[in-house]
Amino acid sequence: MAHHRNGLAARRRTVGLTQEALAEHMRVDRSTITRWEAGRTAPQPWMRPRLARLLRVDAEGLNDLLTAQPSTGRPGEDSLDYAILHPDRIDLRAVATLRTCFDDCAARYDRVPSAGLIAEAAAQLNRIDQFAAGSSRGRVQRELHALHADACTLMGQLIWDASQRRDHATATTYYEQSADLARRLRDTTLEAHALLRTCYVALYGAHDTRAGLALAEQAAERAARTSPALSGLALLHVAEAHAILRSASDCERALSSAERRLDHVDSGDAAADLVSPTQFGRLAGSCYLSLGDHRRAELLLADTAEKLGDRRKSRAIVLGNLTLARIRQRDVEAGVASLTEAITELETTRGGGGMNIVFGAARELRPWRQEPFVAEVHDRLFGLMTAA
Repeated sequence: MAHHRNGLAARRRTVGLTQEALAEHMRVDRSTITRWEAGRTAPQPWMRPRLARLLRVDAEGLNDLLTAQPSTGRPGEDSLDYAILHPDRIDLRAVATLRTCFDDCAARYDRVPSAGLIAEAAAQLNRIDQFAAGSSRGRVQRELHALHADACTLMGQLIWDASQRRDHATATTYYEQSADLARRLRDTTLEAHALLRTCYVALYGAHDTRAGLALAEQAAERAARTSPALSGLALLHVAEAHAILRSASDCERALSSAERRLDHVDSGDAAADLVSPTQFGRLAGSCYLSLGDHRRAELLLADTAEKLGDRRKSRAIVLGNLTLARIRQRDVEAGVASLTEAITELETTRGGGGMNIVFGAARELRPWRQEPFVAEVHDRLFGLMTAA
């Protein structure tokens, strides 16, 4: 009788792959993945190095995952419910369920107000923390600590955003906790992500550009060997810091380096989900805005806004910067049009970054405040401020 390889299926879910996605990367049918996980067949030896890379384990770890595991004797009982009752017996299936719940919460960040996610994220963080503190099993403990680090990063992100990017101290405390966990795991990608989030607080919250630049450079260096996605993203923020400091040559060099790194991102990159095809245009547009090349900024930002789709918080930020690029070219009607779009996005999401940029853009419209179409958009902004 074949026994399910519960660890293999749990690991696949932990790294965020469906059976269909794993099958596509392995260039096999989904039914093949199903048979592997059911314990009816096993991957051929020449397939195993690629499978290990996709599952982010070494050869020994993959051998363990491919070892058939008999039933636990608890048919039909949910593994997470069992772990809640017996926290010292938490297994990889329960960790995979925790990861799925976390991923669902994180996926909603860009579409709904952060304040509405804080209670859910805090409850998840507390549960993960309790399991991590009580677990002493090798791989289970490592996965819990990695999830704990991710949950701390998300919590800091939510609190900073919900505070309209004012509560720097609390956000930084969560990011530092995430970085400490990453160092214990010797996971440079996780550590770089926490450092990059801390960079955002320095760069866009405290407006300490040089501190933000140092943190972004540190994040890029940490992730250089493990994650082209994260190192490329960090270099985009290195570029933006140089742009704020009005160093055009350093900015251009960092943008070029970032583009090269992002060109090498693949599905095996642990931070691949942090970047999207719009990332370069969004940050490069912001760089050229800071450097005073408003026409170039407008072209990049307009194209990015059109491609962002339902990533509403990100789209509000891009539209706010697009408004600034247009106002600074004295194209007030076009600026008001993009500002109106940004307000529409913010009425749903209340994103802190977008709010700050939009109100800054509105201040630059003051010379035209007597124009009826400008007065109308100011009224909408007043309503947005009152509701916030």
